[in-house]
Amino acid sequence: MKNKKQGNNWTAYYDNDTKRYFAEIMYTSREGREQYDYEITQDIYARLGTFSDDVHNERLIKTGKSVYSFENTMYGTLGPERTVWDEEANETMNKCVKKNND
Repeated sequence: MKNKKQGNNWTAYYDNDTKRYFAEIMYTSREGREQYDYEITQDIYARLGTFSDDVHNERLIKTGKSVYSFENTMYGTLGPERTVWDEEANETMNKCVKKNND
């Protein structure tokens, strides 16, 4: 199984050590940056990349469990700049991302 899948604004990861799946959606523009991280299921991971439009992939990712969000745009945010919903999942995802990018 592939350990990483990518689209224009999203990346999904499979962690062999923990047997868990994660995905991040990131938007960067001159107005600022937004990042949303999710813990996803094996089924969601398997379906990612099968759509011709990345909007459908992003919608599918958003059905997963929110782990982390970061919003820093010139338009402001609706809440805190950073929110972590699940510390353990966020830490595990960060380790998985680092391992896949090394």
